[in-house]
Amino acid sequence: MPEPISARSWLFAPGDSVKKMTKAMEGTADIVLIDLEDAVASESKAAARPVVRDFIAANPAQRHRLWVRVNPLDGPHTLHDLAAVMPARPGGIMLPKVYGRADVEKLDHCLSALEVANGIDEGSTRVIVLVTETAEAMFHTGDYKGAPRVVALTWGAEDLADAVGASSNRTSDGGYGFTYELARTLCLLGAATAGVAAIETIQGDFRDLDALKARAEAVRRNGYRGMLAIHPAQVDVINDAFSPTEAEIAEAQAIVDLFAANPGVGAIGYKGGMLDRPYLSRAQTLLKQAARA
Repeated sequence: MPEPISARSWLFAPGDSVKKMTKAMEGTADIVLIDLEDAVASESKAAARPVVRDFIAANPAQRHRLWVRVNPLDGPHTLHDLAAVMPARPGGIMLPKVYGRADVEKLDHCLSALEVANGIDEGSTRVIVLVTETAEAMFHTGDYKGAPRVVALTWGAEDLADAVGASSNRTSDGGYGFTYELARTLCLLGAATAGVAAIETIQGDFRDLDALKARAEAVRRNGYRGMLAIHPAQVDVINDAFSPTEAEIAEAQAIVDLFAANPGVGAIGYKGGMLDRPYLSRAQTLLKQAARA
């Protein structure tokens, strides 16, 4: 099984632009998602593949951060994408527009063959899955427990709107409609079931950093561990929002120390209230996140 991942920011960069891939890599994003899907036109995909391969191969010290979003398995491009980029040993693969776990298992078989062929440790290439971009996938968000290679799940609202024939995924006040809030919730629950990281979808308006900050902080409180980004300006905001603050770390440590000093108790008084074991578990989780960060 791949090691758990604690990446906060996942920045897309178009696979047909060395300039933009370089800028993304030289920034502070935890993961750079080199995109061969939406960012590259169909007629340009063949030319983009060797560009991506050569870029990753030329930056061996950054390979762990350089992931590739390949095209969906129900189209003609995925195997060509994988065959082109795997010799460069990318840190991971993003699989879009899945229909369910069977797509992940098919990807696993493909990756295993390419790893063996290229002298890569079999099973070492990690995977993040976009689990809500098709209507069918919405019914399978809880099926990824033990799925090979998967370290994170994320969701998307734009392709889901297309899949269901919606004219918009937004309500009159600008928020996501019920179906898309449901997608966000199912992604979070699916990730928790699988024991992997839940990663929030993009914010399209990359200029509104205040709204980005508020949204990132809100989804982190709900259990999300990171967020996709479409512009370098979003990265530092996301990193800050998903990093425990000094006050949060101190509070968590105090709770852990309190329970350690009172072994065997189920609940204990703290600051005028009562804490039970779930508080301890959350405090321990936060301290682990801080240590990994």
